[in-house]
Amino acid sequence: YFLSDIVALKPAVMGEVTGAELIAEALKTQKVEYMFGIVGVPIIEVAMAAQAAGIKYVGMRNEQAVKNGVVLSALMCRPVVVIGGSSDRNQETTGAFQEFPQVEACRLYSKFSARPSSLEAIPSVIEKAVRTSIYGRPGACYVDIAGDMVNAKVNRSKVKGVSCCPPPPVSLADHSAVTEAICALKAAKTPLVIIGKGAAYGRAEALLRQFVEISGLPFLPTPMGKGVIPDDHPNCVAAARSRALLQADVVLLFGARLNWILHFGLPPRFNPNVKIIQVDLCAEEMSNNVKSVALLGDIGAIVTQLLTCVREHGWKYPSSTEWWGSLKEKIAANAEISKGLALNTTLPMNYYTVFHHISQQLPHDCVIVSEGANTMDIGRTMLNNYLPRHRLDAGTFGTMGVGLGFAIAAAAMEKSRDKSRRVVCVEGDSAFGFSGMEVETMCRYNLPVVIIVVNNNGIYSGLDPEAWKEMAKMGDLTSIAPPVSLLPEARYDQVMTAFGGQGFLVRTAEELKSALELSLSDWDRPSLLNVLIDPSSDRKQQVSAAL
Repeated sequence: YFLSDIVALKPAVMGEVTGAELIAEALKTQKVEYMFGIVGVPIIEVAMAAQAAGIKYVGMRNEQAVKNGVVLSALMCRPVVVIGGSSDRNQETTGAFQEFPQVEACRLYSKFSARPSSLEAIPSVIEKAVRTSIYGRPGACYVDIAGDMVNAKVNRSKVKGVSCCPPPPVSLADHSAVTEAICALKAAKTPLVIIGKGAAYGRAEALLRQFVEISGLPFLPTPMGKGVIPDDHPNCVAAARSRALLQADVVLLFGARLNWILHFGLPPRFNPNVKIIQVDLCAEEMSNNVKSVALLGDIGAIVTQLLTCVREHGWKYPSSTEWWGSLKEKIAANAEISKGLALNTTLPMNYYTVFHHISQQLPHDCVIVSEGANTMDIGRTMLNNYLPRHRLDAGTFGTMGVGLGFAIAAAAMEKSRDKSRRVVCVEGDSAFGFSGMEVETMCRYNLPVVIIVVNNNGIYSGLDPEAWKEMAKMGDLTSIAPPVSLLPEARYDQVMTAFGGQGFLVRTAEELKSALELSLSDWDRPSLLNVLIDPSSDRKQQVSAAL
């Protein structure tokens, strides 16, 4: 499994070359720096060849963590190339070890899926996989390697050289669509900008900040759009999210989809008459769920077009409008509610108390990884991001188990920088269980990830130890234990110490502050804070009408 990044290829030496070496050289040509995987027959030699070619190999413990970890390139870029081994070609249809139609199966889930027909074809197939993964909407590509091709040899003179694929082409939106979008914004009474992870991927942060500040528009980030413009920017209305979505009459989407994260753009969470302006590089996404003004193309180029129009018209949305007043009123009210919950001194702690103290100690430039149910949702509102591509979470598909893979990939990249940033992984106890064994990977490679497990003894909610003991007396737990319950006060901290990392059991705010301070100061090994909270702790009451 591979990540794209920056490394040059040394001149090839003539003579015989194995399939594994061809794969490694082809990846190096495409500027691959890291490989994440779990090796086994027949691809052990591929990992060894990659290391010999100068590619860094990180061996993982769980394939789901591998596949999620590799999605991270330059802190959230989504293109990924997956390379898998399969049975020998002469054993097809015979019931060979791990024989499976992998290419066909992967076509449903990837942008490109292929099996090189010969050793000579390997560089071209690798180049196409990398190119396809980064062109258009980025995504995953799969290359299948037959077992007998790994150690087979071919004369290098027979292999056609392939250069590194060029960067994706940049396209502009249609001028008439840009004009229509600007006219809609100027006519809007309650406009809203939504910034998605596509804006982070497109590295449009500087241009978007200019646009928001020159236009005076309020903006709302999606979970992984946080930090494209800092969360503490005065135009950010994340703390009034429900009201902003419900009452906006024109919504300008920058690299965000109207999927479940944004309630499909439909009532009751959106105005039934809302006008959508959609900036995206995927034509098929336009007008999905709600008809939109389509600005198709590169996000940076389109923001430049919009900026040009705004400047030419000398237009700015007034800060004195009733809309801005309503949003600021809601922000203040919600902040007061969250503050009351955060300063609650009752034990066990609640989510808001935990996140309040975490937020006070996290460095502004740290990479925040988050997954879970309430843990991820509440953490999104209370843990600010100030830089783009510094938040990673369960994403569009809400896939649990991604956190530790993301954290390992981020920490591996940070370790290679001159000035590393801290990687902090905030997890629910259920989410941690999906890929918990990856703490061994962190310890093995001395990756100083700080893991904070917010432990409520269950999925959404759990039971305290006393209630669990009483219930156990009533009969077989498989028949009576709530399906959402987990073992109360499980010692996840001891899982980390078992492999040589630091582990802390945390019950109070003072213990939390002390443990986090020690963990953030240790750059030599990973740490895990097992933070026990009230099993019945929940999000503050959500008001769907949000008027």
